[in-house]
Parts: sequence; C-alpha cells; structure tokens
Amino acid sequence: MAKHLVIVESPAKAKTINKYLGKDYEVEASMGHIRDLPKSKMGVDVAKDFAPHYIIIQKARKTVKNLLARAKGKNGIFLAPDPDREGEAISWHLAHILKDAGAKIKRVVFNEITKDAVKEAFNHPREIDLNLVNAQQARRIMDRILGYELSPLLWRNVSKGLSAGRVQSVALRLIVEREKEIRDFKPVEYWSLKARLSSQREEEKETIFTAKLDKIGEDKAELKNAEITNEIKSKIEKENFRVAGVDEKQRKRKAQAPFTTSKLQQEAYNRLRFPAAKTMRIAQKLYEGIEIGEEAAVGLITYMRTDSVNISNLAQKEAREFILDKYGEKFYPESPNVYKSKKSAQEAHEAIRPSSVLREPEQMRQFLDNDEFRLYDLIWKRFVSSQMTEGVDLVTSVSVVAGEKYFFKASGTKNLFPGFLIVYQNTTTTDDAEEESDEKSGKKDSKQDLEDEEKQELPKLHKNEALDLHQLTGTQHFTKPPARYNDASLVKTLEEKGIGRPSTYAPTIYTILTRSYVERKGGALIPTELGDIVTELLVKHFPKILNYDFTALMEEELDKIEEGGIDWIQVLKDFHNPFEEQLALAKTEMKSVKQEPVATHHLCESCGKPMLIRWGRFGQFLACSAFPECKFTASLPTDVKCPEKDCGGYLIKRRSGKGRTFYGCQNYPRCTYTTNKLPKKEEEIGSDEKPPESEEMES
Repeated sequence: MAKHLVIVESPAKAKTINKYLGKDYEVEASMGHIRDLPKSKMGVDVAKDFAPHYIIIQKARKTVKNLLARAKGKNGIFLAPDPDREGEAISWHLAHILKDAGAKIKRVVFNEITKDAVKEAFNHPREIDLNLVNAQQARRIMDRILGYELSPLLWRNVSKGLSAGRVQSVALRLIVEREKEIRDFKPVEYWSLKARLSSQREEEKETIFTAKLDKIGEDKAELKNAEITNEIKSKIEKENFRVAGVDEKQRKRKAQAPFTTSKLQQEAYNRLRFPAAKTMRIAQKLYEGIEIGEEAAVGLITYMRTDSVNISNLAQKEAREFILDKYGEKFYPESPNVYKSKKSAQEAHEAIRPSSVLREPEQMRQFLDNDEFRLYDLIWKRFVSSQMTEGVDLVTSVSVVAGEKYFFKASGTKNLFPGFLIVYQNTTTTDDAEEESDEKSGKKDSKQDLEDEEKQELPKLHKNEALDLHQLTGTQHFTKPPARYNDASLVKTLEEKGIGRPSTYAPTIYTILTRSYVERKGGALIPTELGDIVTELLVKHFPKILNYDFTALMEEELDKIEEGGIDWIQVLKDFHNPFEEQLALAKTEMKSVKQEPVATHHLCESCGKPMLIRWGRFGQFLACSAFPECKFTASLPTDVKCPEKDCGGYLIKRRSGKGRTFYGCQNYPRCTYTTNKLPKKEEEIGSDEKPPESEEMES
C-alpha cells in the first residue's frame, strides 16, 4: 500500500506524475476546484470582514469522498496543483477538507512536468502560501460581489440571464468603443506618386526599383486629390532623375524574449489563427504530458500561465550546448541574452519554453496531432531563437531628385547575417479584411507597407548618377479607421492597460462571446446590439468600475496582496464602499431599455399563432404571441436558405452546449444540415472556442 497521497488537478497530470513517483506514492486528481461560493446566494458576509461561505461544489462531492477515503492511513499528503494563485487556493481548500485525515500536509510546486523537476519538488515541499490564497480570495469575492449585485440590475432593465464582471465588462467596453470609433470615422482622401527607376549603367540597368515622392522642395509632399496629383505628375515627367544621396547602415535585429502567456496567445493567433481559448487548451495538454513512444509521458513545455521571461540556469545551459552543436559559435552570443520581465511578473516563475530543447519539433511530430505540433513548434523556435545572436541587415536608403525640387525616397534591406532568424523569422500579420487598417485612426502608411518597400532589391547606386524613369504612377488612397479587435490585439491591449492577468485573458474573451455581447466575423470581435446596450448602461451608472485605470489598480492591489504587502480585507473594503454608493444610485436612476416585441410573418409550430421577435440573454429570438398559454420559442432565422435540396427552410444561428456558434436548418430534425460558416453571407471562426481551463469568470 502506498505511503503517501499526491493530489493534482487533472487526470492527465496525475497520469504523467504517477509514472515518475515510485510505488510509495498514490496520485489522484481533484478535477479543479472542490470548494467555491454557492451559486444560489452571494455567499459573502460583508458585515463580518467579507467572510466567504464556501461549500463543496456539487460536481466535486464524489471526488471529495474518494480523496477522503484515499487519505486514510497515509503518512503524508502532497498537494501539487498548478504554481499560481488558483493552484494555491485549490491546495488550501484541499488541506481544509483533509485536515482530519491524520497525515502531514505539504505543498509541492514545479514549473515543468518532467521526472527531474517533479522529484526535485518532492525533495523540497513547503507550507501553503496564504498570501497567494488571500489574493485569490480577494479576486473571487470582489468578482462575486460585482456579479451578484450588477446582474439583477441588467435583468430588470435589459433582459433576464445577463451578467456583468470586473474584467469582462471592461474588455467589452474596449470592443464597443473601438466599434464606435469605426462607425464615426470619416475617411480622408490622399494620393501617392511612385516612380519605377533604374540605373543607366550597363551592369545595374536590369534592376528596376520603386521610389516614392517624399518632398517638394522643403515641404512634405501632400497630394490631397487627383487634380493636384496629376498636375505634379505632369511636371515631374518632364524632369531628369538623378541620385541625390545614398546611405548604407547596418541594422541589428535582436531576438525576442521567450513567450509569456499573453505573447503566446498573440503569436498563436497571428501565425496559426488559434483563438486564445484554443491556444491555452493545447498548451495545457503539452504541459500536462504527452506519451512519447515507449517512454513515460512527459510534459513538453513549462507552465503556460506566466508573465515572466525568466529561464532557469539549466535550461539556458542546455540551449547553449544545443545551439553551439547545431549552428556553431557565431550563432551564440558572447554572454547569454537576458530579458527583463515587467514589474508585476512573479520572479519565481519561468517563461513558457520547451522542457528540453533536445526534443526538436520534427522529432515530436509523430506523437502530436497537427495543432499540438504547430503550437509546440512555435514555442520551441521562440525559445531557442531567444538564446541566439542578433541578425544583421544592411539597410540602404536612396534619395532621388527629379529636376531640382521633387525628392523621392527608396529603401531596401539585405541580410548580412541571419543570427536568430535562422530559427525564428519575425512576421508581420496580414489580418482579415476588417482588421487590415492601422490601429491609429487616420494613419496613412501602415507598418506592412513600409516593410514591403524595404524588402525590394536595390541596384548599386552612386551619388549624382542619372536614372531612367520607366513609369510614374499616381494612386488614390483613403485613411483607414482603426482596426477591430481580434484575440491578439485585445490581449495585447488588456496587458498594456494592466487589465487582467495571464490566467484571465482567454476566459474573458470566451465569456463575452458565449454571453452574446460579442460576435466573431472573420477574425474580428464585434459587439452585438446587446453588448452596446449593456456597456452604455454600465459606463453611465458605474463609471469607476468600468474605468480602465481603476481596473488596472485593482489588479495591482491583488499583486500586492500576493506579495504580502497589503491586507486583503482592506482592499475589499476600499472597493466595496464606493461601489455600494454607485449601486444605490443606479437602482433608482437606471432606466429600462427592454425591447418591445416585434410582430413577424412566422407562425408558431405549436399553436399556429403569429410569432414575435423578443430579446433574451443570447440576443433576439422568436416567441409565440400566445404566451403564457403557449411557450413555444425558436431561433430567429437568417435570410440564407438551407442548401439541402428540396428543403425550403432557412438557416438559423444555434449554440452548442459548449458555447460554440454554428448554423443549422430551421426544419430540424427533418433536415439535419449544419455548418460553421453562413454561406455567402458571413464567416464564423469560433469553432475552436471552448472554455479555457483557468480562472472562472463570475456570473
């Protein structure tokens, strides 16, 4: 019989760890949290210093019973959930449940699930860190108070079943305000003039390059319309072109730091088109353990919820030996690259990296599905490249003058030494149609345009040499509105503003999608009418709660609790008192914006009466006008006919049990046609959206 009980969160993690520990250890899974605040009431006694009333979660009762039975007769109990606030809180709740088992209870943490890391952790167990626990409790209680108090206001004034949350409502506000910027944007016309030129020298004349009109005399060239452009174009065509100057500079390109959670989510979206929730789900699998042939299961990456860019000395040494062996001395810097984590990062954590660089992606491909391989490949390459030398480019800038006052600029880049780029090429994302514009409203030249111009090959040119003009082209442009948010840009903005933490980005996006505050169109996140209405009400009546700086301040306070620098109950008091004042006013001043039912030509399938369009938590739906006598409801059909032959029905938007959106025929079950994309009308790429396994978002 095993002497010790080890408890982790998931069966996959338990299975992996079980193979590393000997017969003296029995490994069980808690399946996540076992205790939480009750769903039926707030469960927080505000008057008694916000004392929480925890109960065993219904779905966890069988698990708890099993853990109590397993704990009997054990010498020691080791609590090994994830190394963060949530993991510490799970450990604390487990310790409470198992305190009468008669065994010593210790906490073990490891950043990667490998044999050496796990054994090292068990050699150095510790006590539960109450600062981490209290930070988690403060977050949970704060979110519960907000959700419990705000949601009924929305039920009364907008629609039943709605919810609000500390982070999700602020994220929604970002999306709503961006959409308003796009709606209010007035495009401004402007033109560009580009000349296709070549040297007159025989050895260089074959290379044609492009130069763009930059200045007229001392002034920046401002071509506001076709008339001005054509007038200047006709003057320039009469002039002779020559090289006014050539400037060559070496530019060093530094490797980027290994991934943090937010950077992984951004890059996985930009390169692989993975929604944030999908990225975290796959990363969880890679972390918890993959069967590699006849070897024991092994965690291929380190813990995937982190805002630190630190790496261990062992990982750094292994990377150095690998790079020197595979690429040579030129590709490893004289001293190791050091990256600085942001101020709030936990120094004890590591960046996301492969647990061993010796497990090259191509060697692992046979053990991974395609998506797992692609994400592992991304993580591996980013880490290895982060330890390599700089890339070196030769950037050539050429100034060309037509006549005496029309100055053109051309630039080109030639790589002299690849450095880290031999492993990991930096990329610029080409987003979907909705997202192609620059983030700053009205900006004329995008980063992509400038990089494309730099990529051209330039001939070897000399100052004052004559050039041949092959073509002079005027092109009309319009300034573009700011881009809609996608998973990558929203996560980037949330991080920059200090809103949320690594564990909350993916569940925040998932929550606002599944609650129909936001929809996906292509890759863009677009607010629904419901999202607009809810945001307008909350911003008006709870300006402090919806304030970006206030939300960021709350995150900083939670970090300080974690560090032991501030009392968690005082933080809750400082938050709760002004919130209650705003809540009291909102209860009297918030006006109902419930939508009136709209008559339709659809007839009820149950009783034959006319159907009405009504509003619910998932937006519009059809309901029988004979309610409450007839309670038949149906989804609102789109104007797209079902592609099935002789069906005659229309497609309707449906929602799966896991919150994913798809389209199905209104004649179901007679017609079973379904699709993730609405034919010829719009595109949904949320089919990979599943609940991320991390912090819960308050309902």
